[in-house]
Amino acid sequence: MNRTITLGCLLACLLAALLTPLLLYAEHTRFWRQTDYSEFDRGTAKGVALRSDGKFMPAPKFTSFSDPDLAYLWALRFDSTGRLYAAGGSVAKVLRFENPAKPTTVFESSELAAQAIVFDAHDNLYVGTSPDGKVYKVTPGGQKSVFFEPKTKYIWALVVDSQGNLFVGTGDKGEVFAVGADGKGQLFYQSDERHARSLAFDTKGNLLIGTDPDGLIVRVEILRKNAQAPQAGASFVLYETAKKEVTSLLAGADGNLYAAAIGEKQRPVPPLPTALSFPAQPTAPTPIITSQGTTITLQQTAPVQPPSPYPILPSASGGAEVVRIAPDGSPETLWTSRDDLVFAMNQSAGGKLLLGTGGKGAIVQVDGDNLFSSVAKTASGQVTSLVPGPGGKMYVATANPGKIFTLGPGYASEGTLESDTFDARIFSHWGRLTWWGENGATAGKVTFYVRSGNTSTPDKNWSAWSGPYQSGSGEAVGCPPARFAQWKAVFLDTDHGAAPSISWVSLAYQPNNVAPVIDDVVIQDPGIRVQGFGPPAGTPSNPTPVQLRMPQHPGATFPLVGGLETFNKAAKVDVPPQGFAERGFQSVLWSAHDDNDDDLLFSIYYRGENETNWRLLKDKLTQRFYSWDTATLPDGAYYLKIFASDSPSNPQGSALSTDRTSDRFEIANTPPRIEHLHAAQASPAVHVTFDAISSLGAIARAQYSLDAADWQVVFPVGLLSDAAQEKYELQLDNLPPGEHTISVQVSDRYDNTTSAKVTFTIHPSK
Repeated sequence: MNRTITLGCLLACLLAALLTPLLLYAEHTRFWRQTDYSEFDRGTAKGVALRSDGKFMPAPKFTSFSDPDLAYLWALRFDSTGRLYAAGGSVAKVLRFENPAKPTTVFESSELAAQAIVFDAHDNLYVGTSPDGKVYKVTPGGQKSVFFEPKTKYIWALVVDSQGNLFVGTGDKGEVFAVGADGKGQLFYQSDERHARSLAFDTKGNLLIGTDPDGLIVRVEILRKNAQAPQAGASFVLYETAKKEVTSLLAGADGNLYAAAIGEKQRPVPPLPTALSFPAQPTAPTPIITSQGTTITLQQTAPVQPPSPYPILPSASGGAEVVRIAPDGSPETLWTSRDDLVFAMNQSAGGKLLLGTGGKGAIVQVDGDNLFSSVAKTASGQVTSLVPGPGGKMYVATANPGKIFTLGPGYASEGTLESDTFDARIFSHWGRLTWWGENGATAGKVTFYVRSGNTSTPDKNWSAWSGPYQSGSGEAVGCPPARFAQWKAVFLDTDHGAAPSISWVSLAYQPNNVAPVIDDVVIQDPGIRVQGFGPPAGTPSNPTPVQLRMPQHPGATFPLVGGLETFNKAAKVDVPPQGFAERGFQSVLWSAHDDNDDDLLFSIYYRGENETNWRLLKDKLTQRFYSWDTATLPDGAYYLKIFASDSPSNPQGSALSTDRTSDRFEIANTPPRIEHLHAAQASPAVHVTFDAISSLGAIARAQYSLDAADWQVVFPVGLLSDAAQEKYELQLDNLPPGEHTISVQVSDRYDNTTSAKVTFTIHPSK
């Protein structure tokens, strides 16, 4: 008895398991689920950090500090009293910010950009300008003078060592100069590279140089003898990056060296022939951020010279990588991007590495363990400088346009993330909103709101935000049925305990059922069978494959894939069938779609021309093709009607259907007739005549054979074979005396064939 009950329970469970997918199919409930970085990044984040593993959480405070009304800011620095300075352009200028709303101009020159600034121990400010780079000195009292002229085009970086020596990184010759306090400088290091793009000191006081175009990180020992200027000692390449230009070097407080590099490495471009001339083309004096930093283009009226072998191209592509080099010299790649560029780096008060990027003007925090977070987005094109300031704040400079922000400390008072707009494609009813996270994300620290509408962009015609919803286990949302929807997450309690984080968000919805659509119906040529529909039993067959004419899909839509929505069943793939030449068969192919992605069931009906009633040919088809033996139907013209129903996926009474009628086609299995076959001797030839008559359609071809020889084609009188009755005449010459037999064979367009023969005698001539 127990065994019977156990077996019965087992069978019941098995049956339930088998039926469960079918029940799910019928429910139509779908889920818009977002769970990874790319999906959340399509939304609008304010005070919310997006982490690469698909979590989002409160971001550090990000506040506007000053808008100095400059197109570009390249560098930020603090003096010893804690006053902030910013260098930029498009007219070379350095500003001091005692009052963020009204900064003081402490330096201005006729050059187009103040590219780099640095302070010495006495608060003397050094400013590197471009083009035709110069280094200016501005004393604490405001006196300005040219301090050093390296006679080079670009000044990329300035650093001051512990002895008060100024090191100047330049391009186009890749030179680094050492300048004493008296302004006397000399060449310190000659690189084999074109640009000494970035400079820093390691923990032992060695000079580190980031280069372009080979993306090298070079360590140069600094030798100091008595009071003489520093001399370059041994040099050593610590690392060759995978990119072309090292834009930033940072000696971290943790003893590691961090380097950011951008741009794809390229082969040198050969110079153009000297005979090639260029017309004069004036250009606007606008600095352009490039893969080499800043390219300055002056107003010109003279002819443009042919490009040098190593032109500085205005490029903003090639991606970026950030590496960490340990004190023992071992490198590790921390972060890469195919699209974003890195122009600045620094460490937050908590020791996290921050990256200032170009492309989206975002600040990226490297969290370790192959994780990173987008913690802030500016409205500018590039983040160009990151400098720690008093109170744990990080000061941020941008370009395009030039603005200054502060990042941290602490979290934003209220962070929000508005999702991108979801398109259900069909008017839908919205169900329960669920989410999951950590540190109180499902228990009151985060609230959600949902709204809906019937336009692709949320506007005043959308519903108001419904909510708040605070239970991550699911609450039915109150927004009205519509085609589009959007959710918003709001972080409320970020000042107490660990910050909450969200890993995924899911909104259930049920689209209204819509009728399926039959897009196209294609009747195949006569005598074609589709694989899977065999010839009559017992009929030997070795058919020849033929190419089928496939239906079009003009209105087909395809279900969204990826993270946007999750279906209860796997997507279906229709494999095109194989066709074979098989006399007597007729085939039809059709295409259909259902915007609900319902399973479809098909039936085929037929009717003869001039008839009114449709008769069932085949029902309960799931495939989109069918073949049948036309011997079951009389000769004549017919139409097919394809009937599609979504009943497999809908409850009884809710299913919808549609149909589509085919073009007219003909069935003809009766072979043509041969009449009036005569052979008359008309010395010395024999004149043969016959008629070919088809009951339906035109005669396709005719041929004859004399005395069982090979078949020979014969054309009808008038040459064209395009009628149901054709007349044929042929003349046979030089036949030997005796009895002869001529056989004729005719076929119609349906490959029905008939033959006949006539025997005649050639008498010898007298």
